[in-house]
Amino acid sequence: MIRIPPEQAAEKAARIAAVLPAMESLLASCRLCGHACGVNRLEGETGFCRTAPAAAGNTRVSSHTLHFGEEPMLVGRGGSGTVFFSHCNLRCVFCQNHQISQSGIGAQITAYELADLFLALQEQGAENINLVTPTHFMYPILLALRHAFQNGLARPIVYNTNGYDSLALLRLLDGIVDIYLPDMKYMDEAPARKYSQAPNYPAAAKAAILEMYRQTGPVELVDGVARKGLIIRHLILPGGYAGSYDLILWLQDEGLLDVTLGLMSQYSPQHHARDFPELAARIGSHEYAEVVHYAIDRGFKHVLIQGFESADLYLPDFEREKPFDDI
Repeated sequence: MIRIPPEQAAEKAARIAAVLPAMESLLASCRLCGHACGVNRLEGETGFCRTAPAAAGNTRVSSHTLHFGEEPMLVGRGGSGTVFFSHCNLRCVFCQNHQISQSGIGAQITAYELADLFLALQEQGAENINLVTPTHFMYPILLALRHAFQNGLARPIVYNTNGYDSLALLRLLDGIVDIYLPDMKYMDEAPARKYSQAPNYPAAAKAAILEMYRQTGPVELVDGVARKGLIIRHLILPGGYAGSYDLILWLQDEGLLDVTLGLMSQYSPQHHARDFPELAARIGSHEYAEVVHYAIDRGFKHVLIQGFESADLYLPDFEREKPFDDI
């Protein structure tokens, strides 16, 4: 199990204190994500993500658990200390977490209560603290992390995001986040607009991934558990709408062959996906295998693959106390 030394935890707490004024500035004319809504969240205005006012330092958490269904280097022996935040800055029609991302299931808690959750997960044996869909709550999350680091938190921080993060936000997280875990959902504007209401997603996510890599580089393991680095998730969609081959070529062109690339087979037509005939079926095993082999043939050394049982295995139910009970 990786333990952050006390001096590094103190450095992280100090770094957070230093960037909080800049975070407040981002909230005053919100530019946390690619939408750049410009609303004043410090005054209670809400933007695309529909997140409640941030000035009081509150978050909305739908679930917190030791998760054993994440990437192996995040799970280790103790599980990933996963905290799921409600709401989202995308409107993915196929979202498997739509209960929390779109319906907003969850409980409002303070930054101090969130810090207590982080410390409790550590006490339960978590290998890391895994922040799921954190972008729109990063101000209170930073408040919570500062308090937690000052009170004994000693685990790597995982930033588990859909990839639609602004560069301004990510630059403030340099030295605070240890492991970046972004999605790369689309390579073209048309499907990003049609299926997630974010036409600039490809450009924003590309810029975000390059910044994440600049900060952490490739994954570094200690006894099989990630200490730092970048893991890119890519959900392969039916009909090639995710641009899987273009993603592989882009990463190759950018010299990112040493990143850990998770090629996900778990797509199933959830939420509103069946309203779109082209998304109404799962991908075939041959379709998935072709993408995997293409990545390997292009020189990727660290490709994570899934079995086809994953489409059912990774469907959570956030109305249960433990959404991933079956994993």
